[in-house]
Amino acid sequence: MPNYNFYTYMLTNSSKTVLYTRVTNNLDRRLYEHYFNEGSKNTFTSKYKCYYLVWFERHQYIDHAIEREKEIKGWSREKKSNLIEDENPFWNFLNKDIMDWPPLKMS
Repeated sequence: MPNYNFYTYMLTNSSKTVLYTRVTNNLDRRLYEHYFNEGSKNTFTSKYKCYYLVWFERHQYIDHAIEREKEIKGWSREKKSNLIEDENPFWNFLNKDIMDWPPLKMS
């Protein structure tokens, strides 16, 4: 059976006041898209400049990643913060661990 990569991830803004949770199958591409606000100009991430990765986990199956996303979205801010701090106690921005950061705009 092939190995697939799906990620549940959380982003924040530079002041760490906003949390955004989603799923993707390509984390570096998705970080690039958030950073350059590709797609609609009225997105949550563009409004709050929310493109700093603070937490992620890998899943082999998309349904597990979506289930985890839904679970986390139902949590309080405190519970989400605790999840982040279990892996990333200082809320370091993890973007550089995933890709060149900040990314260069592709033409």
